[in-house]
Amino acid sequence: MKGLQELRGALAGFLREHGLEAVTAWGPERRPRAGGPVAAVSLRGFESGPPGFQDYLGERYDEAKGGWEELYGKRVELTFGLDVYAASAQGVQAGLDILQEALGEKGPAGLCPVGLTVGETAFQSGSGRYCCPVQARFWVWAVAVSREDGAFLDFEVRGERV
Repeated sequence: MKGLQELRGALAGFLREHGLEAVTAWGPERRPRAGGPVAAVSLRGFESGPPGFQDYLGERYDEAKGGWEELYGKRVELTFGLDVYAASAQGVQAGLDILQEALGEKGPAGLCPVGLTVGETAFQSGSGRYCCPVQARFWVWAVAVSREDGAFLDFEVRGERV
């Protein structure tokens, strides 16, 4: 995967596959107005430590180019907002149950869940819905490919199992 927008979309798709309607916050899709639970996926934090791809991860053979590429990377912790909205407090709780079950053992490809923080459900008069703020932390590897001359070609995000 590449780019944070793609990660937000992958997480929203993962939640939909597990039965929780989800959209990317501030994305092109609109939040459904039905009474059922909906999670709004946003990126709230990015912690990566020192700059650069300081960890040597090994080599891989690129058959298309007929040569070896070196891989470098670093572990990054991403914090996503997964705020759950519904027409009732019971609907929010149902959404939280699905969210906990979906992220209990794994996340979408490239994201390894390491923590889930759930806030207090409250009614938002502006939207006419109940909302529960949720934050989920994930570990990922940002991996860069190096050519023989040492220049980085590209980078992608890969998951990690603990």
